[in-house]
Amino acid sequence: MSDASARFGDDAARGAVDEGGRAAATGDWKSAVSAWVTGAMAGSVEAANLIVSAVPHLRLSADAGDVEAQALLAGVLLDYVDESALPLAFEYAVAAARAGHPAAQRTLGFMYLHGRGVETSAFQAEVLFAAAARAGDPYGAFNLAVMHVQGTVRFPDQAECVRLLRQAVDGGVGQAAAVLGDQLSAVDEDAEALTWYVYAAERGHAGSMFAAACWYRDGIGTSVDHVQAVRWYLTMLDRGNGDGIHEAIQLAKQGMPDEQIRAAGRLAGKEAEAELLITTVRRT
Repeated sequence: MSDASARFGDDAARGAVDEGGRAAATGDWKSAVSAWVTGAMAGSVEAANLIVSAVPHLRLSADAGDVEAQALLAGVLLDYVDESALPLAFEYAVAAARAGHPAAQRTLGFMYLHGRGVETSAFQAEVLFAAAARAGDPYGAFNLAVMHVQGTVRFPDQAECVRLLRQAVDGGVGQAAAVLGDQLSAVDEDAEALTWYVYAAERGHAGSMFAAACWYRDGIGTSVDHVQAVRWYLTMLDRGNGDGIHEAIQLAKQGMPDEQIRAAGRLAGKEAEAELLITTVRRT
């Protein structure tokens, strides 16, 4: 990850921790926990610890019948507490799902799909994800689409899977863009598939970085663009993934001008790595 990206992530996590603290100070534990979940997802260990410490406060609202609190608590117990909390997570998820809360339906579906605190049931998972998706939940839509991709669920046609993935992407599920790219590629919609690979790559998905780089290199869904290809091969290093280095070296060896390599390095925030690539190739 570039220094700028790291600072942005740290700032986002710090902001979420502070936002949650302000909400907690007013007794708004649902808003506090929601903010801390955002912080934890941005990599804040402090936020994750605050989530766990807030469970007793959240339970007061959940036990009083607050459906939103029940749904939130089910997710917290599932994701941030150990296995001993699964029966309680299931209890709150069932209560909120029966009340029609889409996030609870999705959480309960996940528990059925993976056998977390309940016997595995792909059928129950499908029903719950579908209900959540119909209610507009983007993660429910994504989970249901993935079940189709993995062969657990079969839709009448590919269009339904693509529709669900679009719903997920529109709802902010970045990973769905990578899957959407794969599904569009499978039906030869290469130009649009590339746009989704780039979208996912820009949000840190290493597999999409590699796909975008290879497609720019080979001119799939676009014209050949070696600058963009090397850019994404180098950007993979931000994710601790060096699988694109060999391909970048091969492009450089094929006569790619030094200034194009440097341009790729600037786009990737990897100027030093681009210079090293030039030096390595020119010495061989």
